[in-house]
Amino acid sequence: MTDYKATLNLPETDFPMRGNLPQREPAILKKWQEGKLYEKIRAARAGRDQFILHDGPPYANGDIHIGHSVNKILKDIIVKSKTLSGFDAPYVPGWDCHGLPIEHKVETKIGKAGSKVDYKAFRQKCREYAAKQVEGQKKDFVRLGVLGEWDNPYRTMDFQFEGDIIRALGRIVKNGHLARGFKPVYWSVVGGSALAEAEVEYRDKTSYSIDVCYPATEETALAIADAAGGHAGDGPLSVVIWTTTPWTLPSSQAVSVNAELEYVVVQAGDRRILVAEALKDAVLERAGLSGEVVGRIRGAALEHLKLHHPFYDKLLPIVLGNHVTTDAGTGCVHTAPDHGPDDFLVGKRYGIDTLNYVDDNGVYRDSVPLFAGEHVYKVDDKIVALLKEKGVLLCEDKLVHSYPHCWRTKTPLIYRATPQWFISMQQNDLLDHAQQAADQVEWIPDWGKARIDAMLDASPDWCISRQRTWGVPIALFVHKETHEIHPDTPALMEKVAERVDAEGMDVWFDLDPSELLGSEADQYQKVTDTLDVWFDSGVTHFAVLERREGLRFPADLYLEGSDQHRGWFQSSLKTSIAINNCAPYKQVLTHGFTVDAQGRKMSKSVGNVVAPQEVINKLGADVLRLWVAATDFSGEMAVSDEILKRTADSYRRLRNTARFLLSNLAGFDPQTDLLPEDALLALDRWALDKASRLQDEIVAAYDHYQFHHIYQKLHNFCVVDLGGFYLDIIKDRQYTTQRDSVARRSAQTALYHIVQAFARWIAPILSFTAEEVWQFIPGEKAESVFLEEWYPLPKLPADFAKGADYWAAIAQVKTAVNKVLEEQRAAGNIGGSLQAAVTLYADDELRGKLAELEDELRFVLICSSTSVQRLSDAAGAHSTELSGLKVDVRKVDHPKCARCWHYRADVGADPEHPEICSRCVDNVAGSGEERHYA
Repeated sequence: MTDYKATLNLPETDFPMRGNLPQREPAILKKWQEGKLYEKIRAARAGRDQFILHDGPPYANGDIHIGHSVNKILKDIIVKSKTLSGFDAPYVPGWDCHGLPIEHKVETKIGKAGSKVDYKAFRQKCREYAAKQVEGQKKDFVRLGVLGEWDNPYRTMDFQFEGDIIRALGRIVKNGHLARGFKPVYWSVVGGSALAEAEVEYRDKTSYSIDVCYPATEETALAIADAAGGHAGDGPLSVVIWTTTPWTLPSSQAVSVNAELEYVVVQAGDRRILVAEALKDAVLERAGLSGEVVGRIRGAALEHLKLHHPFYDKLLPIVLGNHVTTDAGTGCVHTAPDHGPDDFLVGKRYGIDTLNYVDDNGVYRDSVPLFAGEHVYKVDDKIVALLKEKGVLLCEDKLVHSYPHCWRTKTPLIYRATPQWFISMQQNDLLDHAQQAADQVEWIPDWGKARIDAMLDASPDWCISRQRTWGVPIALFVHKETHEIHPDTPALMEKVAERVDAEGMDVWFDLDPSELLGSEADQYQKVTDTLDVWFDSGVTHFAVLERREGLRFPADLYLEGSDQHRGWFQSSLKTSIAINNCAPYKQVLTHGFTVDAQGRKMSKSVGNVVAPQEVINKLGADVLRLWVAATDFSGEMAVSDEILKRTADSYRRLRNTARFLLSNLAGFDPQTDLLPEDALLALDRWALDKASRLQDEIVAAYDHYQFHHIYQKLHNFCVVDLGGFYLDIIKDRQYTTQRDSVARRSAQTALYHIVQAFARWIAPILSFTAEEVWQFIPGEKAESVFLEEWYPLPKLPADFAKGADYWAAIAQVKTAVNKVLEEQRAAGNIGGSLQAAVTLYADDELRGKLAELEDELRFVLICSSTSVQRLSDAAGAHSTELSGLKVDVRKVDHPKCARCWHYRADVGADPEHPEICSRCVDNVAGSGEERHYA
């Protein structure tokens, strides 16, 4: 038997079938780094239109998690796709380096600043710790395949950056947006510092739920009785309040009611209570009492009446406040200006000052009667017991409710009135301008607009001061008597910033005021508070976009998780308005949080955490990147080992497609073998047209950040259009025709164009694999796929004879016939499809299309012979899912060609080649050229 294998053009490539990504990716990464690929991309795009994606800084503490990976991969996909679109799209990664978590970490190692170690040494240890964290996170981000300015990122603790933070604050002072005030702010008793709204998260907490009687004075009881219409019952009268924070009662200085509400006096046994009429039944039910209304009075009539404090010997006024509602409680609100913003405002209106009973650590001061030295976290039991002893506790219960916690220490917060620095949202209409600027931004998804609007609508003045050690100082000089900032503050802050540029923020803490103020120094004192870390990251638009060469302000895009509407998106917007009176971004894109397959939040205790490092070591970064791209990131993003395994299967399909394309380009030289478009066979022209249309869709999807659509389109193209149709059909032509025949070179030309485009399509997502594919594409090309732009696929003329509609119909026929062939194979009537002779019974329209292919139809259907008949002659044929088509399949009786494996009557017709068909004889001998559509 003659061995004809050498006469076939069998697939051949060194591109491996197995990705082996965990081992192969680091080598590609090393090549990028050593070859300075990022720098070469910048040089290649110099002078082009820019696209600026500004990186929101992750916090420099701990290993990166799956959410970090999602964020960085999404950013990288966008930057790379914009680069392929011809933009100059630099990417400067950054880190947030100051703040409480780092301070806590360092405290556990060397002790508290000011006690076991001096402040300067403590800050240096914080700096060293943050630098180590940055390097660890950077290594993992780079391993994800993210290209960027990793050798020169921004870090909020860099001296120049710390100087620019002070400059940014100086600009805000100059524009009149800074205010100093004494008001209640969220206070972390564990952290010993004020917090901003962005640093608050809500968790369930079990609290006391108590109704407390504030006994009326004799004069008040008589006044209420008169106003209520006479006698109004018997026994002592109390106004009842409801609270879940018993620890605030020592600071209670008034009871607020709503002027417009109707209040009732209820006779409950031998006592009388006053509550809002709308809440009467609920109060009685909680207290287990029955009672009848003996009088009615409007809230406005209660103003200035006096009540006894429940356990201190002092009288408290009844005041009016619009914050009092009938949503819950009693309609009467105990009012402690120290511990609530509404209480503070009401107190201010009535001239009621704060008491400052609670110190920085959440402990009652020594001057507080009954509770000196007690911690607010632990005093509730003692206060409730005292209320019982005094006979003023109407009822008690426990309540599980959503309560503000510090998102760093995870501990409950209190409201506490302290002197702080604020960015005023009302001065110079800062809030109005921020809301107007948000209207001009494109929020993606569009629900982001409603979320930022809600955050701004509820936005109080922004407390930017912190009482910490590891933070950028609020570099102000304040008059010792008037407490006003120095009139030359902006200029002074610039001088401080220049020193900080050179030596870091310690300069401020070491500074003798006389160095800058001269003879005025004895009149002023330095502010020692530090800035909220949200201010640090919030002014990166100034410190990075405006100050770094090669970038510009505003950014085209900010991209972060959905929690950043209350965080970075908001702090950036407010500071940008305060500095430049415009938004720092044109678009804001939000991605959801990662959850497990059941939709549960990632938790170590649940055991459902997916560590990106483990995924990379097991499956490779490209599989993780493909999962990110394949998932609709506008909502929650489900990830699990099983989901990643399915993603790995999808990756293999894409890789195998690339391998098939490359393996059939063996020996192909695009310089000499590439055919012009008008010389291509019809099916190859269709494949290129299909790829060209797909590329338009893919580029549009990249531009609109619809990466899961790209994944779906790529998968469909590889599995259906290529694998299930085009590549399946051209195998015979590729393998069996003459090496330099038009039939083969036409297919190779199409494959070459497609793989050129394919490598670019997948490059933003499957970056390592795209680079690997790129190296195996024949011919001259750029060093890296990332130095290229979208491939100019040939555009076919509008009058293309075998256009998209024609081949779409042929593809439907092929799918329908394949099902019948599979049924016959399963029944044992035929072996492979090449053992089949297929008769197609078609309606007139379809029969005309099939007839155009003539003998080529058998190559399309991958069978040994075909014929096309009228549908009316289809007696006994198999019905198909395609209307107007029936199919008959029989086993071919002819011998099998040893070379092409077709069963043909002419096998052995040539005595010199008794084992092969006439077509193969011609191809082996090199005689003649066949007509081909397919």
